[in-house]
Formats: sequence, C-alpha cells, structure tokens
Amino acid sequence: MNTESLKNMMPGRTPTVLVVDDIPENLDILIENFRDEDIEILVALHGKDALRLVKEHKPDLVLLDIMMPGLSGYEVCKQLKANPELSDIPIIFITAMDEMDDEAFGLSLGAIDYITKPFSVPILKARVRNHLELKMKTDLLAKLACLDGLTGIPNRRHFDEMLKKEWSRGIRNGKPMSLIMIDVDYFKNYNDTYGHGQGDVCLQKVVSVFQTLLKRSSDVLARYGGEEFVVVLPETNGEQALSIAEQLRIGVAEQDILHSHSDAAPYLSVSIGCATMQPSSESESAHLLELADKYLYEAKKQGRNRVISESAIP
Repeated sequence: MNTESLKNMMPGRTPTVLVVDDIPENLDILIENFRDEDIEILVALHGKDALRLVKEHKPDLVLLDIMMPGLSGYEVCKQLKANPELSDIPIIFITAMDEMDDEAFGLSLGAIDYITKPFSVPILKARVRNHLELKMKTDLLAKLACLDGLTGIPNRRHFDEMLKKEWSRGIRNGKPMSLIMIDVDYFKNYNDTYGHGQGDVCLQKVVSVFQTLLKRSSDVLARYGGEEFVVVLPETNGEQALSIAEQLRIGVAEQDILHSHSDAAPYLSVSIGCATMQPSSESESAHLLELADKYLYEAKKQGRNRVISESAIP
C-alpha cells in the first residue's frame, strides 16, 4: 500500500501526519525522509503546540516523541485520548526510551505503535503507511455508516447526532435554530403506479433539488425514513426558514415529475412542516422535531403541496 492508494480511498484528501519532537534536527530528518511520500507533514516542537495543531487540523496520524520539556509525549497522548473528538487519531511514539516497561506504558495509554531510536527509515515508512491505511479505512467505514445507501445523504442516525450537536451549539451562541420536515406527497401511489425502481430514481431527483437549493455548508439534509426528509438549519429564524422551505417545495414542483395518482397535483409535490426554536438547556432538541412533525401533519391535513409553520396555525 502506497500513499497514492491511500488517497484513492478518500478522494480529495491528502493524508496528514503531525510530527512532534523538541529537537529541530530530528524533525528535519523525518521531513526529509518523507519528502517522496504524498503526505502533508505538520510539525510541533512541544506538547502544547502539538495539542493545538491536532485540534485545528485533526491529522490522520501523530508521530510523537516522549521526552520533551513541559508536556511529555505521555501527557500529550493522555489528553488526546481523553478527548472524544480526537481519541481516534492514531499515535506512534518515536523515542530513545527503549525499555520494555516504557513501551508497555506507552501502548497502555492508547498509542498504536512504539518505535525506538535509532530506527530503520524503510521500516518506519512502512509502519506509517500501514497505520494510515487502517485510519483511512476506519474513516471510510464511519462515513458510510452515517449515509443513506440510496440517496448518499446523511441517514437518520447521523441526523439524530447532528440535531443534538447543533442544539448544544445554539445554546452556546444564543441564536435560533430551525428544522424542516418534508414528506413526498402520495409516494406509495407513485411506487404502485411507476414501480419501486422509478420511485428510487424519484427520491434521488428530489434530493438533488434540495442539495442545489441548500446553499450553506452548515445546513444538514438527511433522509428521515422512507419518503421523509429533514433539514437542520442552524442560526436561522422562522422567517428565513419559511423562505427556504418554500424554495424547496417550489423546486420539486418545477421538476414537473408526472404523478398521475396524486390528489395534491398532477406532478410530484412535497408537504413541509417548518419549526423554529431558541435552543435552551431547559428544553430538548426533540421538541423542535415534534413541532416540525406537527406542522407537517397540518400541511397534509390542509391538502398537501404546501408549507406550514407556527405562523399558519390558528
């Protein structure tokens, strides 16, 4: 496995390795030896700088010296493994400490490998490649586990995680948060009329419309289940969310996808419920979801092919 193969596993990504050593000459040697590898190298001369760079860049691998002034490599490893957002980043200790007890202690802290100085460059490079390959595979599997197989957008599981995360962020920044819940009108009739294969194509087209219209990278579109979709809109007030929801409804209608067995329109249409709340520690994100579902039910009740928000409820 070479680094080019690693890049093919995660297109658009160059593997990143952080090298931490308090002796500049050691850093120069490592950089020179990895110059022919298609890897982005970051360097840190002390533990505090290493922690900062890991938080900022989330590298795919850390090569970490142990004996450093201030924070030792052991302490850096402990802090990284204690952080849930960083604990899966593999760490290789590269050190002159060659006692078996030292190695056992380093591995007990969560390091994935332990290499003593002086080291063989070909062996070090092979180990780095192997650990990068494993990290890339793990990342790929984690990504696939969060995606819907048909549409390629986040699935219900990932949506649940993102909703809670954005709710917590909304509590911190004090800004409103909106949620849009979407249902494709009379989709069972569509499947019964045109077949499930065409129904799958239909859902993919609907998702493509949504992705084109949702401009902000912070907005999260997910498949909630079946023909239902949800959109998390962080830092979005009710008026803004209502405007976005209406754009999504119109966007689907403008595709003119024939739906001869719909009582809402001669073409494919969607019904949308739109809810907005100010995140608070005294409430839960589930309440926002319940409100959006309530307004979606009202949209269906009123004839479908429409958007309903709190302002439309008597």
